[in-house]
Amino acid sequence: MQISKINISERLDHVYDAIIVGGGAGGLSAGIYLQRYRLSSLIIDKGKARSFWMQELHNYLGLPPDTPGRVLLQQGKKHYESLAGDFLTAYVEEVVDEGDTFAVRVKVGRQNSTYFVLHSKYLIAASGIIDHLPSLENMQNVFEYAGYNLHVCMVCDGYEMIDKQCGFFAGSEASIEEMVFNLSWFTPYITIFTHGLFTVSTELRSKLQQYGYRLVETPIKRFLGQNHHMSGVELVDGTVVELETGLISMGSRYHNTYLQRIDLELKGGNLVTDKMCRTSHPRIFAIGDLKVGLNQVVIAAGDGALAATQIWRDIRRSFGVRCWQENLISNI
Repeated sequence: MQISKINISERLDHVYDAIIVGGGAGGLSAGIYLQRYRLSSLIIDKGKARSFWMQELHNYLGLPPDTPGRVLLQQGKKHYESLAGDFLTAYVEEVVDEGDTFAVRVKVGRQNSTYFVLHSKYLIAASGIIDHLPSLENMQNVFEYAGYNLHVCMVCDGYEMIDKQCGFFAGSEASIEEMVFNLSWFTPYITIFTHGLFTVSTELRSKLQQYGYRLVETPIKRFLGQNHHMSGVELVDGTVVELETGLISMGSRYHNTYLQRIDLELKGGNLVTDKMCRTSHPRIFAIGDLKVGLNQVVIAAGDGALAATQIWRDIRRSFGVRCWQENLISNI
């Protein structure tokens, strides 16, 4: 059921088996499995998951390669709602561990906001990340090309860059060290842009020259192209650098601030989990981009199935075995 300000009062005294924070591929998958396991779930989604702005999912098994991410999410939400799962568009502000349950404080509505507290036995963190993009005045054409041939994930989209003139947009020297030499597996035609954000060491500069990679340290003015196809960048000094594709590696923002009051094991910005996506807290699971692992839509969906299955196992064991009462043999 779609939950809103109008009917949320019906759910304030209900204790869900699991509340899922995030309505992307991972969160929807978790919700579908929980409902199929005869458990009660609520997905709380703030809107526009990372996969929402993916224009084409070229690597999701069984889908036409031109399927937009938003179509996958729309179909997933329909499936979830057909199983009588609850869905609330809201922002999760805080999660408090009450012992046997979690209190989840949400803000509903961007204007004239109202606040409510919902409760659950388990929590699945599926709120994902958002990638930092080059910061340009009025974000000159960044959003016109991001998700088309301006990519943020080499694992997802390296195949799309094979032997193309590629711009690598770095957020730090570490991102160059970590990504550029792996990117060369797909294409050696790499131009690195620092946007004037940091200084490249003499050692790394020499290493890049050794492999023939160009280094551009002048800030970018705007991206160039048409019909969502990026063809290059214009620098602030008027220079134009022609490109056929691009990879942005400027870091990400992790949407996990609502968990700050709970002591969880982290590795970098990612939550550490076991093979079933359970965090260091026995009743909190993390799936998709929030956990340590690959940032892939198909993996997030698999994570959702794993987390939901483990929650069902936990609840099933505590519930015990159901008896067929009519067939019980009386001892009288």
